[in-house]
Amino acid sequence: MRGTLNEQSLIYQQIAAMLEDDILRGVYREEEQVPSTNELSRAYNINPATAGKGLNLLVGEGILYKRRGLGMFVAPGAAEKVKEKRRAAFAARYVAPMVREGTSLGLSGAELLELVQKALEEGEQP
Repeated sequence: MRGTLNEQSLIYQQIAAMLEDDILRGVYREEEQVPSTNELSRAYNINPATAGKGLNLLVGEGILYKRRGLGMFVAPGAAEKVKEKRRAAFAARYVAPMVREGTSLGLSGAELLELVQKALEEGEQP
């Protein structure tokens, strides 16, 4: 697991996000074990309860599951669940405010889509 902790969000959320990143990158595949609470607490010099809270957050979302006495493992379909979660967050954080602003400016849906398409085309150029 790679990454550094910062002060911009809660530590347990950062631990969960780093594990999600690793799942998306294929570092941890379905049915593979992820670092334990103790391994995470040592690696990031954090309280084991904080590391456990990050792991349990992902268990609650169905991204990880517990095997009693063995640890935490990546759940089947975890990568797709992470993608769905992040798509929803992207829509809430970026798309919804863009649509609200476009509506307040009197842009139609077609005009808004045209602006997005133009931005996509400009972003593809070197």
